[in-house]
Amino acid sequence: MGTIYCLYNTDYDDELTAVAGVDVSAVEESARSVTKGIVDSGRECRLLGVHGKKDMLDVLSNIKKESPSLVFNLVESLNGSTRHEALMPYLYELFDIAYTGPSGQSISMCLHKDQSKDILIRKGINTPKSMVFETPKCLEKESLKKKCADIGYPLFLKLSREDASIGICETNRCSDWNQVKTRANELLEKYKQPVLCEQYIEGREVNVMLLGNHETLEVLPLHEIDFSAMPDDRPKIISYAAKWDEDHVDYEGTKPVLMKNVSDALQASIEKIAKDTFHALDLRDYGRVDLRVDKNEIPWVIDVNPNCDISPDAGAARCAKAHGLDYPAFIGRICELALERQCA
Repeated sequence: MGTIYCLYNTDYDDELTAVAGVDVSAVEESARSVTKGIVDSGRECRLLGVHGKKDMLDVLSNIKKESPSLVFNLVESLNGSTRHEALMPYLYELFDIAYTGPSGQSISMCLHKDQSKDILIRKGINTPKSMVFETPKCLEKESLKKKCADIGYPLFLKLSREDASIGICETNRCSDWNQVKTRANELLEKYKQPVLCEQYIEGREVNVMLLGNHETLEVLPLHEIDFSAMPDDRPKIISYAAKWDEDHVDYEGTKPVLMKNVSDALQASIEKIAKDTFHALDLRDYGRVDLRVDKNEIPWVIDVNPNCDISPDAGAARCAKAHGLDYPAFIGRICELALERQCA
């Protein structure tokens, strides 16, 4: 077997912090952990960083000369913008290089949450009713105010082209039109991108990690968010602070735990909707589907992450461990799945 190259983005210094307010200084540390996981699984691996346009072409040209067996793709931004995330998979295909994870098209669909929701709706997959606010001016339209009322409050706002809970805080859960207008205006002004406004589903929040492709697709042990330590005056949501600020009350109030007290019927429903979503959005090798389960035990897709964080301390690795896969075995399995897919 040829060398595996692990590629990651190096624009994690001041560029992304300035654009999105995100501290992503752990990007290189994560890439080093993945590289070690590949080596510990019995494969040869080299770690390479990619920063911008010229750099990526030089890197891929040099890799191609080495006839690699696979690129483990961890490039999630270029030139300080996460909106370029889909570019690398297209270039891998242009250079005829095998790679892990989703295609550029799948990443693009998932980066545009309104478009991915449209696909799920066409496939008959439950996802909350929604609309999109493109500009502050559109918030003056009575038709949108009426549509919000028709969907029904409370509503939830999120950036349509971001992940990692960027832009999410307690005021994103809105109980009336004035709250919707105020928070939507703030998000539109700060992030310069459309805002998705969707029906808020009260209930259990479930993280579904999937590993495989088609016949090999497996649902790993389900985890849910334990909101029991969240103060009563705060909404039970995963805010930005809940993920990234260890001193914040939301961080303590949103602990992922193994899902318990799950009926066979609910387990089957969750696994089916997660697999259907994985296939509908053409995910590959691994991915995560986030759900809310309402009071009637009906699951609803609220987010899809086609290349979720696979660091040793992240939720994906935690799910894999609960499935009996230590970290090297987990990372090695992703490599195997990508290579099997290339030969299919």
